[in-house]
Amino acid sequence: MRELSRGADRTLAELVIEQLAAAARGASLARGVADGSLAPATARGLIAEVEHDGDARRALLVRRLRRSLTSPIDREDVFRLSRSVDDILDALRDFVRETDLFAAPPHAVYAPVIQALADGIEHLTEAVRLLPTAPRAAAERALLAKKQGVRPAYQQAVAALVSGEPTADLIKTLLLLNRLDLAGERLGAAADALADGVVKRFQ
Repeated sequence: MRELSRGADRTLAELVIEQLAAAARGASLARGVADGSLAPATARGLIAEVEHDGDARRALLVRRLRRSLTSPIDREDVFRLSRSVDDILDALRDFVRETDLFAAPPHAVYAPVIQALADGIEHLTEAVRLLPTAPRAAAERALLAKKQGVRPAYQQAVAALVSGEPTADLIKTLLLLNRLDLAGERLGAAADALADGVVKRFQ
């Protein structure tokens, strides 16, 4: 029974990891749009495919969760974790889509925020990987995902922008930065879901 439980836990964790891989691809596409190495229209098509893949992984996780006898943490916390990862990808999708819709130019101000997001996604991925076998270590690693500085990077970017004269491009950039900040907020929610689940199950 213990081996069966571990197998089920690993399966659920792997599905969340696959969702996180989609979010990481979304961050990579956002980086390409932000630095001008990828045309927004091209990135918009690509991120639609990535989002479709992420949604498919989440749907599969929800079905498995309903049938599974066990889960690495409470089902509601696995569901919260998965939903928040989905929200990260949605915010990145909106960043890419709106960059195209707004015809917004590339800007270096996005880079630190996107890098902090990418680092946080990487830490959260490792936390989920640890969850079936080392839940307390997973919770500690999840907290690192929150400490990558997405919000401070966002605040510094906004402060640098608003010191100048308001222009149409400035407004576009501020709106797009807000999408990245939202992705960071959802990253924090995902980390909290994992950490809360571990505390409830293993305190």
